[in-house]
Amino acid sequence: MEKITAIGLDLVKSVFQVHVLADSGDVVVRRALRRPQVPEFFRNIESCLVGIKACGSAYYWANLAKLFG
Repeated sequence: MEKITAIGLDLVKSVFQVHVLADSGDVVVRRALRRPQVPEFFRNIESCLVGIKACGSAYYWANLAKLFG
């Protein structure tokens, strides 16, 4: 698998959209996650840049992502 360089996380009410970019710039993962699945997703991803859509809960999810590197 290619090296992951960035993750885009779009925060919505119950289903979040995740896009993972590889070193080449290609999207290697594009999927929807429910709230309980997000911590497990970040636990299994290597450390990289994470972009989160700004909203009221963005700080919570950013801090959660930082816990896993």
